[in-house]
Amino acid sequence: MAICGPSGCGKSTLLGLLGGLDVPSTGEVLWFGESISGLDEEARSAKRNGQLGFVFQSFQLLPQLSALENVMLPLALAGRSHEQARAESLLDMVGLAKRSRHFPATLSGGEQQRVALARAFALSPRLLLADEPTGSLDAASGERVMALFFELQREHQTTVVVVTHDQSLAGRCDQLVQMRAGRIV
Repeated sequence: MAICGPSGCGKSTLLGLLGGLDVPSTGEVLWFGESISGLDEEARSAKRNGQLGFVFQSFQLLPQLSALENVMLPLALAGRSHEQARAESLLDMVGLAKRSRHFPATLSGGEQQRVALARAFALSPRLLLADEPTGSLDAASGERVMALFFELQREHQTTVVVVTHDQSLAGRCDQLVQMRAGRIV
């Protein structure tokens, strides 16, 4: 599903609410039939672990970790740090096997975004939330990232909700939700 609308209309806020990063002032958010609205951050985080993945517009890679270590981070947090081969396989899938030991500062924007994609799919989440996954990329890099994004989505059978201004990306989604002034229209 793609969520589209003008800048400032609430798309990223909605994504933060859906992912439990923010708490609604009224109403509730359900994950897989269970309300998470009354849970504290620690409990929401525990429920997210392995169920939800995120791709942030600014990548959110840890600068002191290599590409491989960034992809391994969610695996380690889930108690699966022995799965280095999985992280290496994901980096290979996104075309970065030879750059796995490089740190984010030495990677291009497109490479950083591909590391972020690999990291987001590391735990094969049931739901992946992506905020402008191609927003800071040139057209060619954006097209490559989109192709990888949907390839990983199909392979992992992950439900994806993406916030985007990119009409090409939105057009590849099964559903389109438009927002204006904080409301779904």
